[in-house]
This record gives sequence, structure tokens and C-alpha cells, in this order.
Amino acid sequence: MTATAPALTALARGWCALSLLHGRIESHLEHALQAEHDLSVREYSLLDVLSRQHNGEGGHLQMKQVADAVVLSQSATTRLVTRLEDRGLLSRYLCPCDRRGIYADVTEAGLKLLDAARPVNEAALREALEDAAADPELKPLVRAVEMLRVPTVVAA
Repeated sequence: MTATAPALTALARGWCALSLLHGRIESHLEHALQAEHDLSVREYSLLDVLSRQHNGEGGHLQMKQVADAVVLSQSATTRLVTRLEDRGLLSRYLCPCDRRGIYADVTEAGLKLLDAARPVNEAALREALEDAAADPELKPLVRAVEMLRVPTVVAA
């Protein structure tokens, strides 16, 4: 198959459309979250993921799991955790079972900020999807996103 084969070209166009939709949404969310709450999309995502931890079996996420959930490398996740910890939005502690393990929890201030930022994130997401749906190439992807029912539990 050559680089100009119809199937490859369609696949590449589909990937470009998906990448464009993601970029538009992320940019819209970033602008809204920064303007209203001085949060980046990554900071919001990290707070959101960590806020869903619980005290039951497997309830606290290891840093690798957190990194996977926010789609960052472990080192980038550690830097992000440090920035949010410096702002008083997260706290870190050693795992009681394995002193090498480090966990992070959202502080009360972090939960308060996250609660305030959630409606802004939701509104910005709706706006970005509505704007993208006006583009005929992106409209099918917008429909697919709107139909997704992703579980809210973070997988190991």
C-alpha cells in the first residue's frame, strides 16, 4: 500500500480531524479555566482524578496510575503534583504499607477550587463541542463524543 492509497488517506484524514477536535476543545477549556480559576487543563484533570479516590480497597492511586489517567509521563505528573502542592491544592504522603509509595490527596482548598471550576469546565466543553459541530468534518466526531458513556472509575 502506498502513502496515497485511499484507505490510508481516509485514515490519515480521520486522525487529523480527531486531532483537530481535541486541540480545539483543549484550547477552549484551557482559556476558560485559566480566565476563571487560574487552572490549566492538566491541573484541572489532575484534581478531578485525585478527587475520585476513596479509602476502600484500591482506592488510592499510585503515581503511575495518576500519570496514566491524566495522560502525562510520570516525571511530568510529579512536577504537576508539586506545583499544585505548592499552591496548597494537594498534599502528598507515604504509603503506610510500602514506604516507597507516594500518594497525593486533594486538600479542602483543592476540592473547593475543583467544585467551582467544574461548571466552567462543563460549559466550556459544551461550547467547544457546539462550535466544532458546525464544521462538517468534525460533526460526526462530536456526535461520537456526545454518545460516549465512559466509566468514572479510574482503571489500574
